[in-house]
Amino acid sequence: VRGPVAARIGARGIATLGLALGTLAAATTLLSPLTAGAADKYPDHPVKVMVALPAGGGVDMIARLVGQKLATETGQPFVVDNRAGASGRIGLPVVAKAPPDGYTLMASPASFLTTNVSIFKSLPYDPQADFAPITKLADQSMVLVIKDRLKFPTAGAVLAAARAKPEALTYASSGDGSPQHLAGLMFESRMKVRMVHIPYKGGALAINDLLGGNVDLLFAPLPEALPHIKSGKLTALAIMNDKRSPLIAETPTMKEAGIENMNMVTWIGLLAPARTPRPLIDQLNRQVHAILKSPEVTAQLRDAGMDVMPTTPEQFQKTIAQEIKLHAELVKASGLVPQ
Repeated sequence: VRGPVAARIGARGIATLGLALGTLAAATTLLSPLTAGAADKYPDHPVKVMVALPAGGGVDMIARLVGQKLATETGQPFVVDNRAGASGRIGLPVVAKAPPDGYTLMASPASFLTTNVSIFKSLPYDPQADFAPITKLADQSMVLVIKDRLKFPTAGAVLAAARAKPEALTYASSGDGSPQHLAGLMFESRMKVRMVHIPYKGGALAINDLLGGNVDLLFAPLPEALPHIKSGKLTALAIMNDKRSPLIAETPTMKEAGIENMNMVTWIGLLAPARTPRPLIDQLNRQVHAILKSPEVTAQLRDAGMDVMPTTPEQFQKTIAQEIKLHAELVKASGLVPQ
């Protein structure tokens, strides 16, 4: 402070003013969530990881695996919170409205962030505006599974039955807009058949009803169907990929089974509420990448039917935007009317 103002305040006043400004600056620094080193102190208490699906499915499995590894590394629990139902419309709004401080995260299937936009007239969250992508976690191939192999010995037999009698076959899914539902819509629209969709509140429940003989078939993420395929309780007729899976090497691709243009891979990703500080996003991205790339975790996920697929936040955001458009085209082609 100089000139006439300094003359009026005096030396003692200038010293007092300087002390006050210094105190204010220190307080502002302490309150800022973006200060250097803020991420180094994270987390200092338990972190919630929302999974808007029941326990037992592929999303729940990878959320718990990654959460356990993060807990070991950070010394703080990463607690999975299962809030199933309404195709993600119960769990995702909780994350969207949570404080953007890194203590609420979300492991989500692709469908809740992409297909739901076209399946429902309105959503209680905005998939692109309400969440901050951290990284994709894994890709999953889809596989056509049945229980009654005498009735459906091949994928071609399923197609022939669907063509012979419209709406005679039923297929299960983990809910409206789910990957299972989207695969069924793809099959119907591209093969020009009509089947009856039976939605459940999660993939495990859908598989249970298939095992019970209450539905005819299911297009399932490989990790959810794999244990039942290996046990012989379900039969995999075809995988929706351009190459066979070494886990079920005897199962043909859809193309090998005589059904063209029926490839579908779905993914699982990790996100935080929008406006979560970038240092926290970057820290989580680095930590999760290291976990996914470890030989132990890579092998564990591969054996479960998942391919690790870490990305940058920007790459993940681009994937979401692209698939919203792609899935909108598929839903429109199927003739499905938004609910």
